[in-house]
Amino acid sequence: MKIIVPMAGRGSRLRPHTLTVPKPLIPIAGKPIVQRLVEDISKVCDETVDEIAFIIGDFGNEVEENLINIAESLGAKGTIYHQKEALGTAHAILCAKESLTGNVVVAFADTLFKADFTLDNSADGIIWVKQIENPSAFGVVKLNESNEITDFIEKPETFVSDLAIIGIYYFNDGMKLALELQYLIDNNIKEKGEFQLTNALENMKAKGVKFKPGEVTEWLDCGNKEVTVNTNNKVLTLNESYSSVPKSAKFVNSLIIPPCFIGDNVSLTNSVIGPHVSIGNNSEIEKCIVENTIIQEDSSVCNAIIKNSMIGNKVSYNGKAQDLSIGDFTIIES
Repeated sequence: MKIIVPMAGRGSRLRPHTLTVPKPLIPIAGKPIVQRLVEDISKVCDETVDEIAFIIGDFGNEVEENLINIAESLGAKGTIYHQKEALGTAHAILCAKESLTGNVVVAFADTLFKADFTLDNSADGIIWVKQIENPSAFGVVKLNESNEITDFIEKPETFVSDLAIIGIYYFNDGMKLALELQYLIDNNIKEKGEFQLTNALENMKAKGVKFKPGEVTEWLDCGNKEVTVNTNNKVLTLNESYSSVPKSAKFVNSLIIPPCFIGDNVSLTNSVIGPHVSIGNNSEIEKCIVENTIIQEDSSVCNAIIKNSMIGNKVSYNGKAQDLSIGDFTIIES
């Protein structure tokens, strides 16, 4: 089994946090989004994952090394491909053409999910979907009476279905997918200005490939600051293990209201933390009340009441606020 992870997007909706760190490496409950994604996929696969291929932009050597380490932590080979120009989902996946063989899961690294099933790798293909109230911003599918997918519609302007494609796909023959993606590129077949995966799926279906839906119980978005903070909240809530605190953490007259994630060497002084707070390694919190917030590594926050916020790496904040989104290396004093 191979996992293909397109993640070359700029993450503009999550700025300023993605100005210095690619969105898939933003931590959720102390662990990068992309790491949680491939771990969750590995859990539902019924066979060993032997390769994880990441399609990235020019993110630098450190990011590439981190991604290789994530793959190797799951016992898989890590492979890096580059997408030099944003030309759509089909083009992004085809950048990993050499890895599109055998059983393949394609997972876009801006979403997390919760599922309680095991992947049926005897199917031609599975498209993970979630029933939502407003599907107009997503690709959707229609089903027949046999629970097979009959249509793929990209961002429908009028209602056709409320089953949104969450961005995770299974193919039992990656080469068939690669051929259809290449066909779109060779014939310049675009929709809304880009090469779309949904067009390749339609072509595969027309040639007899049968796709079934794989429904998830939770679809956790990480598109912007608000939904990322909410996803951090849900991950902490779903995982009861986030009640332990590392021995390296230092507490002085402070209270933690679970669930929270507390990283290594975190210092808490005269503060109330939680619920639903993640604090990265080596950060210091003093005289604060913090709730429903992500604070990343090596940051210092003092004299603040913070709620529903994201604070980046190496931030120094001293003041009062209710709702913040502060990027890396920022210094704010009041």
